[in-house]
Amino acid sequence: MTTSTHAEPVAYPFNVAEGLDLAADYAEAREAPGMIRVRLPYGEPAWLATRYADARLVLGDRRFSRAASVDRDEPRLGAARLTEGGMLAMDPPEHTRLRTLVAKAFTVHRVERLRSRVRELAESIVDDLVALGPPADLVENFALPLPVAVICELLGVPVADRPQFRVWSDAALSTARLTLEEFNQNREEFRAYMRELIRQRRAEPADDLMTALIEARDERDRLSELELVDMCAGLLLAGHETTATQIPNFVYVLLEHPEHWAALRADPDLIPAAVEELMRFVPLGAAAGFARYATEDIEVGGVLVRAGEPVLVAVGAANRDALRFAEPGKLRFDREENPHIGFGHGVHHCLGAPLARAELQEALRVLVDRLPGLHLAGDVEWKTRMIVRGPRTMPVDWRSAIEVNRTQ
Repeated sequence: MTTSTHAEPVAYPFNVAEGLDLAADYAEAREAPGMIRVRLPYGEPAWLATRYADARLVLGDRRFSRAASVDRDEPRLGAARLTEGGMLAMDPPEHTRLRTLVAKAFTVHRVERLRSRVRELAESIVDDLVALGPPADLVENFALPLPVAVICELLGVPVADRPQFRVWSDAALSTARLTLEEFNQNREEFRAYMRELIRQRRAEPADDLMTALIEARDERDRLSELELVDMCAGLLLAGHETTATQIPNFVYVLLEHPEHWAALRADPDLIPAAVEELMRFVPLGAAAGFARYATEDIEVGGVLVRAGEPVLVAVGAANRDALRFAEPGKLRFDREENPHIGFGHGVHHCLGAPLARAELQEALRVLVDRLPGLHLAGDVEWKTRMIVRGPRTMPVDWRSAIEVNRTQ
């Protein structure tokens, strides 16, 4: 075992916002003995777990706490604390109490019943995209509307408010664009919006998730009013942002690997395996986040992490660990098993993973089927100063060179 001597922490994050490459620093950290210590722009230094086995240990072992972050100067990219008051800052049993209330809405069985509706929405949105004509922005005209429509229908939220969701979402996930005061103001505006929707749904109940959560609050007293508001807001935010980012990310990677796009065109049955492999291959986060705090001394990767010390898990690096994945830097749809941690691991494993999988699969299915000649039609504008990486705008065309020449 190496000791927990604290060398000077290195500046973090490693990844750059423009593009989806995984910084070489992660490979160096994986191959180094023990773990390295890093310092983000805000908060205290932390250990960085980059190997797959270490990542699963930190994410899955109950001796690591998220709730402990509430009283600490948690390492983070921006001044604001993104998880204040939400499930991501809780441990069992409080975390279990809230998660159980919504888990039944995202079971594999229920999501499979929703799949036909997801497919219908994807077809309708791509119809609008085609009618708009190329070049078109894949983000604004496909990737964003699809998950927004799905989560709005599930929760019972007006899709017409979508433009405002993007403003709140960008602000909530920003690392530097807003001052702390502006961030808090944005959060209170979002909460006020949710309070008004909850008031309306109390007056006119419906067959949706928001009504079920209101009943859990009002009739069974299983969560507080603020927990109700923040849970609805969190589901709306989480239910669209990452999927809306991963759709263009996946398309971008596939267009960089045209043989894989061609493989999906030739055999759409490969799409479920492709989504799993893309979840492994694409490092979504700008950096590791949401530190876990050791509640007692515990060894991780040969390092003794002392009680009270934070550990950050670099999911993208762990998903490229050669000790767990053959040819980790290669995109392969033929992996016999793919236990990636793209949706997390442990009690905080992504609640909406079944829904996200269905949305990603149906998005790729309709694009491959309806727009087989899809290609970039200009420069991609990348999100910057955000906790997730992906295109902000992605101009695409789907006509062949012959068709383009005919119209000129």
